[in-house]
Amino acid sequence: MSFIGFARVSTQDQNLDAQLDALTEAGCIRVFYGKQSGKSDDNKQKLVELIDYVRDGDTVVVTKLDRLGRSLNIILDAITRIQAKGAEVKTLDGQVDTSADDAMRKAMTQLLGVFAELEHSIIVDRLQSGRERTGKKGGRTPLLSDSQKQDAKLRFKNGDSISGIAKDMNVSRATIMRVVKPA
Repeated sequence: MSFIGFARVSTQDQNLDAQLDALTEAGCIRVFYGKQSGKSDDNKQKLVELIDYVRDGDTVVVTKLDRLGRSLNIILDAITRIQAKGAEVKTLDGQVDTSADDAMRKAMTQLLGVFAELEHSIIVDRLQSGRERTGKKGGRTPLLSDSQKQDAKLRFKNGDSISGIAKDMNVSRATIMRVVKPA
C-alpha cells in the first residue's frame, strides 16, 4: 500500500509549499500537483495522471477534499474513478477516508453524492432562469420566421414546388418539407 498525494492551488499567486510539505510528512511517495485555476487543462491533466498512476491498494491523499477539484461533481467523479482502480481517498483534515469501513465514513461519501446532485440542480435552475428572463432558450436560430413559414405553407398549398420555395427562400428542401409536411 502506497500513499500518493495530490495538491492543487487555484491561482499562480498561491503557494503549494504547505500542501506539499503536509503530503510529504503524511508519507506520500509521490505527489501530483497543479498550479492554476481548477478549470485549466493543467489541473485536469494532473488529476488524470494521478488516476492513471494509482494501483489497487494505494491511497490518494489530499490536504482537504476541495483540492481534488473545483466542484463537487468533479471531486465525486475523481473519487469514483480512484475507487474503481481499487484505491482509496483520504483527506488529512479527516473529513473523508474511503478506506474506513464504518457507517459515518460511508454516510459522508454518500452525502457528497447528494450534494453533487444538489449543486448540479442549482446550476441547471440558474441557467434555465436566465434563459427565461432573457428569452434566449438556447439552440440554433430558426432559418425561417413564422411569417416565412406561413408563406411557404400557402405557396405549397397553391401548387408551388418544394424545390422552388426552397430556392426562393434560400434554404434547403428539407427545411421546407419540415414546414409544409410536419410529422
